[in-house]
Amino acid sequence: LEIDSQSLNSSQLKVQSAASLKAFMLKNSTKSNLNLYDHLTQLLIKVMDEQLQNVVDVIEDISHDVKRGLVEDKQSTLRDLPQTTAAELLAEQQRLLFSRPEDADQEDELVETPLPNVSEIGFYLEQAGVGLGREEMQRIFLALKQLVESQALLRCRLWGKILGTESSYIVAEAEYREGEEEEEQITDEAAEEEERETEAQDSEENEMDPLPQSTYKPAPVVPKEAIGTGANKCVYYVCKEPGLPWVKLPPVSPVQITVARHIRKFFTGRLDTPVNSYPPFPGNEANYLRAQIARISAGTQVSPQGFFQAGEEEGDEEDEAPRDSYEVNPDFEGIPVAEMAESLSTWVHHVQHILQQGRCTWVNLAVKPGEDSNEEGEAEEKEEEPDEPEPEVGPPLLTPLSQDAEMFNTPPWSSKMSSTLTSQHAAAVLRSNLWPGAYAYACGKKFENIYVGWGLKYAGEGYSPPVPPPPQKEYPSGPEITEALDPSLEEEQALKEALEEQQAAQEEMEDTDEEEEDDD
Repeated sequence: LEIDSQSLNSSQLKVQSAASLKAFMLKNSTKSNLNLYDHLTQLLIKVMDEQLQNVVDVIEDISHDVKRGLVEDKQSTLRDLPQTTAAELLAEQQRLLFSRPEDADQEDELVETPLPNVSEIGFYLEQAGVGLGREEMQRIFLALKQLVESQALLRCRLWGKILGTESSYIVAEAEYREGEEEEEQITDEAAEEEERETEAQDSEENEMDPLPQSTYKPAPVVPKEAIGTGANKCVYYVCKEPGLPWVKLPPVSPVQITVARHIRKFFTGRLDTPVNSYPPFPGNEANYLRAQIARISAGTQVSPQGFFQAGEEEGDEEDEAPRDSYEVNPDFEGIPVAEMAESLSTWVHHVQHILQQGRCTWVNLAVKPGEDSNEEGEAEEKEEEPDEPEPEVGPPLLTPLSQDAEMFNTPPWSSKMSSTLTSQHAAAVLRSNLWPGAYAYACGKKFENIYVGWGLKYAGEGYSPPVPPPPQKEYPSGPEITEALDPSLEEEQALKEALEEQQAAQEEMEDTDEEEEDDD
């Protein structure tokens, strides 16, 4: 009987343990909402149905297939297409740069190209420790080639790269084509006509209901320089990445250059972004970018002395207007690299200086264009002669860098050799301290300028607030600052009597004076 009772207890324990194990295996997973019991059941059914050889070796794969089959049943039959990344889209657009048209002949390659040798420029910049890298320079060269072919440019070069918070700008500098000046003038005239129409409409409305007129006269607007001269001598195209479309920047106006000198703004990488600043900037980021390019070019575009010479201009030789044209000197033989690295007088500016007026050539705003020279006008001119501003004159073209002024006790330029170990193959490197990111190199008869930076001028060291003054000392005790005690009743009575006596004596003096006057 005891043996039978023990066997019954053991069988009951086994049944309880089996039930608890089954309950444990029936618990669903929190991730896949499946349980082990159903999974093992389906796994065994699949093994019995297929009866594969060496099942023990592939049991893991069969288990994975069972799980995947359950998940696929719950998924939709529509498959999501893989998302294309921005890098893949850019690579698809840049792939067109490496494709060559079938109609292109090898004879066209022998013709003089409007593009410089960007690979050679990249090599020298790499020796100088600056540049954009070989791969990016090659892609930019192909993008410039695409720009020249699409716009039929006569001359084009890589100006540099301006960095931005969201994306950067690759800047190409080109010469204006024939007929492009007329297009710009037509657009300017159309804008002026629209302004005149709006003014006429406003005047008509004012005639119907006249309003009090203000006597304030705003300052005259400085006229924009003509296309192909001064700050608008060249045209600039920008793109965000090689392979993306090039965008032509608008001409710059003197007001935009003047305001750009008073603000400091990082570029975002979107040309249509408004520029929120004080003083308010007249334009969007495309206009601000064009103004900064003009300022950087005027201050950092340099060349070896003697490479360019003043061009021959038509007209009187005694004309006082500054010359803005130059030509390549065919007799230039080059300057030794060591001499260029030591002396700044061997480098010259070949871009005109921008005056405080925002133009390269000063214009007298007191004289209105198209004014009749009558007697009244002559009389007014004679009256206004003392108030006429003095004409502003900047440094002439091809001025040596040794005459550049310092700012914030910082020299404007730093020069060095690319290598002191192999000086016979080195190049002279010039770095601008006023426009960080502007570099120039010269080696023999070859030179180039490039700018890679944020487009901001050096503004001195960072602002450090002054130390607060020491606390003031405590006032010393003395009769001057010690509070007086209140007088007693006797002192007040004595003071009152003294004042009464003084007043009585004064009245007696006045009476005696009146009697003497009567006697007289």
